[in-house]
Amino acid sequence: MAILDEIASGIRHTAEGAGPSVVGIGQRWGAGSGIVLGEGRVLTNAHNVRGDAVTVTFADGRTAEGRVAGRDIDNDLAVIETDTGTAPALPWADGQAPELGTPVFALSNPGGRGLRVTFGFISGTGRTFRGPRGRRITGSLEHTAPLLPGSSGGPVLSAAGQLLGINTNRLGEGFYLAMAADHALRDRADALARGESAAQPPRLGVALAPGHVARRLRRAVGLPEADGVLVRDVTEASPAERAGLARGDLITAAAGQPVTGIDDLFDALQAARGGTLEVTVLRGTDERTVQVRFGDDGEPAQQA
Repeated sequence: MAILDEIASGIRHTAEGAGPSVVGIGQRWGAGSGIVLGEGRVLTNAHNVRGDAVTVTFADGRTAEGRVAGRDIDNDLAVIETDTGTAPALPWADGQAPELGTPVFALSNPGGRGLRVTFGFISGTGRTFRGPRGRRITGSLEHTAPLLPGSSGGPVLSAAGQLLGINTNRLGEGFYLAMAADHALRDRADALARGESAAQPPRLGVALAPGHVARRLRRAVGLPEADGVLVRDVTEASPAERAGLARGDLITAAAGQPVTGIDDLFDALQAARGGTLEVTVLRGTDERTVQVRFGDDGEPAQQA
């Protein structure tokens, strides 16, 4: 019972100390949580905000209207400018990264519906998942502190109350992935707070199937297997459509480099930025190379 009493005491202490720094984001569908980053600034996940205006609810029930100061969709981060009142910023952990078995507290305020605090352990480190536009987010922490829907954007804290991560991605029942609150994340958050939204790569305008699916489908219709990603759909009036890409094409190379997975294509798009991208495709057994041209105002990539 002594261990349970210590956990209960830790939850109460965490709620009292860090609770005022945990906020609710939004009030309807897609609502999430966030943390006070500094005076007038709140950090949350980019997928929690729609448009530039957002409602922020504080632990004492006060609500304030805010606007997005900066966002990084690929890394699923956004900073909101709002009146944070007397709510303090959470202290960041400056020491060694947490290890397997490290006890943690997870906090949330889903859509402003009240503070939640749960207890768990770090169950995995260096984990990878995909952000809102399909790009890899690496170096994440997996933990066992249970969380309600709407908890993304809330903090993972050490027993000492220091910020270890930002809850971002639910892994089925009982596990959550949090972006590690390391120096790189802090630098990105500070840049967003200054209004420096991350530049987005150009939009190709295709929905993709990964390599293993492409190989299976080609084998099913009697075509030779080949490495690449399969075009499942092409957006109307997109750069891909203008270049002549079509459903069923297998993208095998981009910018002269082999494409064996979706991340290879993302890397090529990242380098293209507003210019052109040479793409090689297999249409059936015929290989062709096309030049995809992007406008300066190209939209960010959703799938690719």
